Amino acid sequence: MDLSKGNEAKKKGVKMNIKVLGPGCARCHALEKTVKEVVSDLKLDARVEEIKDMKEILAYHVMMTPGLVIDEKVVLSGKVPDKAEVERIIINALAQENKG
Repeated sequence: MDLSKGNEAKKKGVKMNIKVLGPGCARCHALEKTVKEVVSDLKLDARVEEIKDMKEILAYHVMMTPGLVIDEKVVLSGKVPDKAEVERIIINALAQENKG
């Protein structure tokens, strides 16, 4: 696991807002748990929240749950990725944020 990117983000004071979209099923809880583990491993300043309201989920145009939203951008829907993939998704989101 490459912690350097997470550490760089922490030093820069990056605050991420991560949402796990889903009705509260086992798959949604599994994704939320994995996301929280990755955030902890990378030592990120991130807020992870679970969104269960179907109207709010549909507002993100997510038709299959679980969904993953980072800083209001849908980055995944309809599957539960492994920890390594979640890490890649979050690091990519950090890289995009740092470019902007």
